[in-house]
Amino acid sequence: MSTPTLSTKPTVSAISAPFMPSTISIPSTSTVQYSIDVLQDEARDLVERGVISRQQPIYVLCQYIPARDWVCVECELERCNFLLRDRIADLMGSEVWDND
Repeated sequence: MSTPTLSTKPTVSAISAPFMPSTISIPSTSTVQYSIDVLQDEARDLVERGVISRQQPIYVLCQYIPARDWVCVECELERCNFLLRDRIADLMGSEVWDND
């Protein structure tokens, strides 16, 4: 009778396979489009509520716009020749005063 021989080859279960994460589908970060009109309205609303002032730089708006959308905002501002250091008053443009 022959004695059973043990295989010296490692089996698949004995080999530590590297971790392979499954593919994760990440949805697009932003579907919101920020036009310059929307940004001007947002700035105007914040100024009227006294949250920000006309003298502050445009970059203070980043506190009120989701971080994931800020890149889109910067691109729109750049497209319209605004710098983040420009004042909110510059972004708001001309205003109509009711009590002249």
